[in-house]
Amino acid sequence: MESSCLHIGMKAPDFTAITTHGPLKLSDYSGKWIILFSHPGDFTPVCTTEFVAFAQAEGEFVAKNAQLIGLSIDSNPSHLAWVNAIYQVTGVMIPFPVIADRMGEIANLYGMIAPNVSNTETVRNVYFIDPHQIIRAILVYPLTNGRSIPEILRLLTALQTTDQQKAVTPANWQPGQPTMVPAPQTYNQLVSREQNPQALNLKCRDWFWCYNAQLPEAQKQATLPAQSATPVERAVNNIPTAPNAAGNLNWPMP
Repeated sequence: MESSCLHIGMKAPDFTAITTHGPLKLSDYSGKWIILFSHPGDFTPVCTTEFVAFAQAEGEFVAKNAQLIGLSIDSNPSHLAWVNAIYQVTGVMIPFPVIADRMGEIANLYGMIAPNVSNTETVRNVYFIDPHQIIRAILVYPLTNGRSIPEILRLLTALQTTDQQKAVTPANWQPGQPTMVPAPQTYNQLVSREQNPQALNLKCRDWFWCYNAQLPEAQKQATLPAQSATPVERAVNNIPTAPNAAGNLNWPMP
């Protein structure tokens, strides 16, 4: 079966599947963010560490209105045996559904198989699907290297922040840090930024390079570490507020 090639901005192809939580239809999750990710195979070391890490962070995804969905071309009995083995060994329950794509139909529909690497295993794809079922971001990791769950959370938060603020996020952005505004589209906008950025609630290094000067109240609260914060949340809260010219996050805003 020929593999599809999906792109950011496309409608996520709908499908129905058998999972460890019973039958699933992707469109049933409309209104939620979906993190759809594939793994090469059950009972493998790297995939096991990823599933434990996803499970431990699942509460943070739920708090962001996001549903985790795993997938491989293993059978449902294999998935059930594997997630049970993970629980028996680690005490960590896998709280999200895992799709049994035995014939590879969904894997091929989403382009999860890289023929030059393997014709029988999915590589480590991650699809960020928004509440309107639009694919917003795609990450692809090789068979040999596990994914960074904090990075997946960071990108999900960045996408949501972009939607909420109609803003963009700079390199190395972390939740709670200032966002940026797109470059001006007219000369009058350019002049306004050069002459009086404060009136626009901006802090600019140049007319095309401006940060939002004030964080929204909800985002300010996100920067305050709470006693109940998870290790991931505590880690991202201890980062300076703006990058310097070298890309390091240790230079104050202009």
